[in-house]
Amino acid sequence: MVDVKEKRRARLTEYAAEKETAQYFEGSVWNYQGHVDIALPCATQNEIDGEKAERLVKNGAYLVAEGANMPSNLDAINVYKANDVLYGLAKAANAGGVAVSALEMSQNSQRLSWTSEEVDSRLKDIMANIFATAKETAEKYDLGKDYLAGANIAAFEKIAGAMIAQGLV
Repeated sequence: MVDVKEKRRARLTEYAAEKETAQYFEGSVWNYQGHVDIALPCATQNEIDGEKAERLVKNGAYLVAEGANMPSNLDAINVYKANDVLYGLAKAANAGGVAVSALEMSQNSQRLSWTSEEVDSRLKDIMANIFATAKETAEKYDLGKDYLAGANIAAFEKIAGAMIAQGLV
């Protein structure tokens, strides 16, 4: 996949043609009727609604990890929760891109050049911290595995703390 998309800049149809185990379907992938283990929505906001989420669950999906800005709407998220689907929320996934941008700005301002391994290591630490914060906050407020609520509450607490420190409240 990396060769097809990043090196050759080719279409996914070429990947499917080259790999016996790969399948390519025209149209919305969320209308697919076969077995699914994981879903990785990475394109459009609100592309998965409750009906599409129900289809994912019916087709066997146990994990939805978002790689775009909120591709699952609230109805879809509620379906994931009701069916114990592991949910990798956009807030955390998008933080990875923001974090890499911040690391790049840090390198530039310090006139440094990190290897891709150094950047990956720093990003891994940042992402682990984001997950731990969402998990710990969900546990603190007795929310079970609702890491979306944990992430939202942690963000609110951080902003509220900064406002208090600035004397704005």
